[in-house]
Amino acid sequence: MDLKPMIFKTTYWPSPAKINLFLNIIARKKNGYHELQTLIQFLDYSDTLAIKINRSNRIRVFSDIKKLKTTENLIWKSAMALKQYAKCNFGADIKIKKILPIAAGIGGGSSNAATILVALNFLWHLELTDNQLANIGLTLGTDIPVFVYGFSSFVEGIGEKLSPATPKEKWYLIVKPSVNIATVDIFTHPHLIRDTPKGEMISLLRGNYVNDCEKIVRILHPKVDKQLLWLLQYAPSRLTGTGSCIFSEFTYKKEAEAIFSKLSKNVSAFIAKGINISPLKETLAKYQSIYN
Repeated sequence: MDLKPMIFKTTYWPSPAKINLFLNIIARKKNGYHELQTLIQFLDYSDTLAIKINRSNRIRVFSDIKKLKTTENLIWKSAMALKQYAKCNFGADIKIKKILPIAAGIGGGSSNAATILVALNFLWHLELTDNQLANIGLTLGTDIPVFVYGFSSFVEGIGEKLSPATPKEKWYLIVKPSVNIATVDIFTHPHLIRDTPKGEMISLLRGNYVNDCEKIVRILHPKVDKQLLWLLQYAPSRLTGTGSCIFSEFTYKKEAEAIFSKLSKNVSAFIAKGINISPLKETLAKYQSIYN
């Protein structure tokens, strides 16, 4: 590995949120995973990872989340998985500026993991393909591949089958009730819908968008149900993923801002635009143009 072109100064990488515009659960597999069909779009709202590589062979993660042990952090896990796969002897110091809510259904942890895979692949000069990075990511979380590839996608299987999609880039009001929801609690619930008929991509993209997890989340978490009912007065609204975040969709930003202003001051919320190309992909292209 050539040391001369290595970038030893700090570089900064976005880790964007996502929303599931719809989520259909098709079946439960024998290994416990669920077969699904979903449409994922990115948001222009991101965590930021500051990465400085080194020759120490150590991965250090600096985070404001004190309760999370380093070895349980997806950032650390993804960096170590990449090191082991590529047999790389370099290390990295990673600092995260966290603005995405946790356990919210907007992909924060998976996005962080994908950003590390993409960034360190470039900074360590590993030259792995997106397919290789996505396969590494899939061992850590089913949402990671879509963040690695960096384009809005119609997703099938357990998250490994992706087809590029271009849903309308609308404005969204994202609201997070004061509850954290573990994915495992939803996917193991006995009353979760698991038999939605499998559809063709073209027909599904033109159909009515629903989330099969929404009913269970609303039953288990009255705060989510109450907030969703309130938002439905103003705009089409639904759950994203299996977390607690609800999104309301608008054509114009000013419409989202008008409803945002009506929210209670103690409600956690933000406004973001749906985007079909991840800012991570754009940042990688920028660094490639500068350093290659």
